[in-house]
Amino acid sequence: MQGKRSIGTLEEAKAFIRANTRIAAVPGVPIRMHIADELTPIWEATEKDLAEANVAPPFWAFPWAGGQALARYVLDNPEMVRGKLVLDIACGSGLVGIAAALAGAAAVVANDIDPMCEAAVALNAELNGVSISYSGGDLLHGDPPDYDVILAADVFYEQTPARLFRTMLERARANGSTILAGDPGRTYFPRDAFRQVAEYAVETTTEIENHPVKTARVWTL
Repeated sequence: MQGKRSIGTLEEAKAFIRANTRIAAVPGVPIRMHIADELTPIWEATEKDLAEANVAPPFWAFPWAGGQALARYVLDNPEMVRGKLVLDIACGSGLVGIAAALAGAAAVVANDIDPMCEAAVALNAELNGVSISYSGGDLLHGDPPDYDVILAADVFYEQTPARLFRTMLERARANGSTILAGDPGRTYFPRDAFRQVAEYAVETTTEIENHPVKTARVWTL
């Protein structure tokens, strides 16, 4: 997800998240996270308090529908990640990576290009008593990431990123990675490339989605 500018120290970012979110349960899964009640105030606070102009929307402050579905699928099917090296790409809050850690993954790495996500993942992992490593930067170019399982939730949100994610995930699959994607019917989701493995009705918020309950599906390549 977008957003590459400096946000100060990791501890400053953690303090900002603690001050602008509340700890709440994620519907449908036994996971708690630092969650914002409204999108606009936390977006404005990010620009003001962290002195950041044109920052990314705070994707890390909400559990998104695709991520909720994928987290539930991983917890319902722990054999998919148990004992394996797992990447949660475009991790946002780290919800899906936390689910993988709870399900018994040998190690989980969270990745995002928004530097705020490192603090969000650290706080949310601590809340749930799991350990998750963080790797910042763009993984969509160059050699595909080498993991046993790659979890990709809500990544097909715009045309260009969707194309890049599809290409990378297909290359990773060709290298032997298991690919699992969570998506609530985004316009640019490449259904022709994926096979559906699960479907859930997930509770969300109209702050970030157009309905309070979304049908979200889990797919594999």
